Amino acid sequence: MHSMDLNLLVALDALLAEGSVAGAARRMNLSAPAMSRTLARIRDAVGDPVLVRAGRRLVPTPRAIELRDRVRAVVEDAQALLRPEGAADLTVLERTFTIRASDYAAGVFGAGLAAAAARQAPGVTLRFADQGQEDVNALREGRIDLDIGVPADTGPEIRVQALLQDRFVGVVRQGHPLLQGDMTAKRFAAATHVGASRRGRTRGPIDAALDRLGLSRRVALVMPSFYAALLTAAASDIVAALPLAVVARAAGLGLAVQSFDLPVTVPTITVIQTWHPRFDKDAGHRWLRQLVKATIVETAERSGEPAG
Repeated sequence: MHSMDLNLLVALDALLAEGSVAGAARRMNLSAPAMSRTLARIRDAVGDPVLVRAGRRLVPTPRAIELRDRVRAVVEDAQALLRPEGAADLTVLERTFTIRASDYAAGVFGAGLAAAAARQAPGVTLRFADQGQEDVNALREGRIDLDIGVPADTGPEIRVQALLQDRFVGVVRQGHPLLQGDMTAKRFAAATHVGASRRGRTRGPIDAALDRLGLSRRVALVMPSFYAALLTAAASDIVAALPLAVVARAAGLGLAVQSFDLPVTVPTITVIQTWHPRFDKDAGHRWLRQLVKATIVETAERSGEPAG
């Protein structure tokens, strides 16, 4: 490059991450024409087109692909260098944190997190995002601050902290006939079931456990979330199998449901929080991670589940 301009590096990082002028402009809060002019400056400085048109989209040149990781590392180092490492002054902190979480985590822990944040840092907003796109690049590119959920495919650099161990229990409406008598695997399998799967799956660990006993169940309904399955069970004779924390939260709010231990053995759930190392020394982000950990541990203790 000619003279070093950190803003050009930041813009190049955004362009390579978004793959479009419009997307990079939104990311940097610039107009599309301004970003186009910045791209022209980058092309002049690098001596390469960087992004070229392929049909209706832009694709990176070999030189841009070569630069991508190096530019990202330089930008991250610069941001870390300019970020204060001291404790955050929570009384004046005004910041929006984006937390990607399943309906399980948001529903069970969201209210407690909001209450604790309001007490400690009234200027902070917590924005929960759906886990429909569970790509690790959202952490790498800073589109989310924290990811809460079950272990998934994380990059080697991503920080991971265990928060909670939970287990599945059966759930039915109060007074359900299945609650009368011993809860055997055969009686459980003979009931009509509702499944909870964002991907629409009708089989899972419970079905594998029943298979080993020579049994099978009928999943007549598949819901996209735990809470939809929970409400279905509360309003019918259909049986659901859900994490204990979800059921305990609902019962505590007065929903007329009752849980029971499953008559088959299924794996427990490990809930983790993950973040990118760029936030390791960020005082506000460190406070957020500690808040999440403390809130989930407290919630787990109330429901009788072991924290991570």
